[in-house]
Amino acid sequence: MKYADYQHLIFDLKPNGVLLVTINRPDVMNATNARLHWELTKVWNTIDEDDKAKVVVVTGAGNKAFSAGGDLEWVNKMVGSHKGVSQAMREASDIVYNMLNLDKPIISAINGVAVGAGLAVAMLADISIMSETARITDGHVRLGVGAGDHAAIVWPLLCGMAKAKYYLMTAEFIDGKEAERIGLVSLCSPPDKLMDKAFEVANKLAAGSQAAIRVTKKSLNNWMRVASPIFDNSLALEMLCFLGEDAPHGVAAVREKRAPKFPSAG
Repeated sequence: MKYADYQHLIFDLKPNGVLLVTINRPDVMNATNARLHWELTKVWNTIDEDDKAKVVVVTGAGNKAFSAGGDLEWVNKMVGSHKGVSQAMREASDIVYNMLNLDKPIISAINGVAVGAGLAVAMLADISIMSETARITDGHVRLGVGAGDHAAIVWPLLCGMAKAKYYLMTAEFIDGKEAERIGLVSLCSPPDKLMDKAFEVANKLAAGSQAAIRVTKKSLNNWMRVASPIFDNSLALEMLCFLGEDAPHGVAAVREKRAPKFPSAG
């Protein structure tokens, strides 16, 4: 694919090789539909093939959201559907592994709420810079499904097992200051300085030894590759939950903006 083939991602390549990628569905807070989810699997290969691109900065359109989770109509199609969960499972795996396999450094500029596949992109970036007022949550358990699309492979490495278990099992929101304090993100920034900071870091990387930076990323990512069986298992169990009795109630509760009543809770 070429940059022009993408419907929900906008590309701006700077003269120094910094490529700004903007998730662009601002009317729905950049929520992930089927097309955008698929595009997030492909974009890393497209960037890999662009010799002019040296460093990637990913952010969300507008000032409210990086990506506000999965579009509920799309998510609902997975509930109880073997075909739906099989497709989602393949794509969720591709997002993680294609980001790990891209040798070029990725910086996420988390400008607002980040949930679901958007959160996976934000957390799997090599350097994550978060607005102090942005809020993130791995909200899988709110839907009645396991935290499987990225968290098991990276959260324990970033913030430790105790914090990872707490936030992944409660699905509480975390703001930028707390995320930086516990090590979940690299840096936090005042909202109006976020993109300046992201480009400051990106420009520094673009001016550095590309060979050295890329092999450093490659080596460090082996920590996550060692954990790949954990991730694969978590992803499979998440998808199994979509075929269970709790998921329909979880999706309905999110749509209706109320607390869920899960059958498994009695």
